[in-house]
Amino acid sequence: MKALVWEAPREMHMRTQAAPAPAAGEVLLKVAYAGICGSELSGYLGHNALRVPPLVMGHEFAGEIVALGASTAQPAPLQIGQRVTANPMWFCGTCRFCMRGQTQLCANRQLIGAHRPGAYAELVCVPAKLIVPLPDQLTLRSAALAEPLAVAVHIGELAGPLAGAPALILGAGPIGLLTLQVLRTQAAGPVFVADLDQARLEMAAALGGIPLDPRTTDVAQSVRAATTGFGVPVSIDAVGTAATRSTCVAATCSGGTLLLSGLHEETSTMPAAEIIRREVLVRGSFCYTQANFATAVGLLAAGTISLDPWIIEAPLEQGGAWFSRLIDAPGAVAKVLLIP
Repeated sequence: MKALVWEAPREMHMRTQAAPAPAAGEVLLKVAYAGICGSELSGYLGHNALRVPPLVMGHEFAGEIVALGASTAQPAPLQIGQRVTANPMWFCGTCRFCMRGQTQLCANRQLIGAHRPGAYAELVCVPAKLIVPLPDQLTLRSAALAEPLAVAVHIGELAGPLAGAPALILGAGPIGLLTLQVLRTQAAGPVFVADLDQARLEMAAALGGIPLDPRTTDVAQSVRAATTGFGVPVSIDAVGTAATRSTCVAATCSGGTLLLSGLHEETSTMPAAEIIRREVLVRGSFCYTQANFATAVGLLAAGTISLDPWIIEAPLEQGGAWFSRLIDAPGAVAKVLLIP
């Protein structure tokens, strides 16, 4: 089969590999669409310790079952030809986190596209328990957005009740734009969105966000001015740098919540004294629960959330070029879906 292999920082090449065969409890999917994730961009640059070359990345995908390993009847009967997506985060099911339903915190978790070959290939093997069958009205193209949307659903869940309350999102990439839409379904408002890319700010505005350009305005001051000096009860950093984390702290009201989702910098300084003195609650938001993933599929099937018209479809062979473009000058692109 054809596969796009990451071989070194900024080095991706098409290779021919042996087609995988599903082991017991696995299914083999013919990949229809595989999205490019921001965490994979960090991996592509060599900034992510989770990913080690050579590696076939790709954890946002949808496709069709073409083969079944033994014992694939759980959690529901699966069939050849069935249209599916998958939760790419394997979990053991037996640790204390899994037993509490917090499978994203599994002590033994493994990610498809990082710990095992991913979907930037014609075929990918997936444990059967991670497979999510698609409702008839949901296209494979839209289903490839289920994974990043599940991330946004989890952020919304941790944000808590937001009816009428303002919020701030730092970063108008895919996660930021999807989170904006999730917060709006929770009746949050207004939702301020900051990003350095003008095209992405325009996308955020089109989706109902209030755009803020850090190059021309002090984001925290603008947010406080718009909230009579109070600040937002919830801020979300979907970038992950020292600057964006500090901006979120400054814009969050005393006693408010800052959710850290972006992973651009694995470590950074933060204004600890301000966090302490104003009792700002800082917590991470990582991936999603099984319930979050199911909610994401439902929202996509209902047409409630979308990234159109800013989705680009590209042949898998162009994947390396798209990785470079998304890092250097993304423009009006919310999501790139690679097609093997």
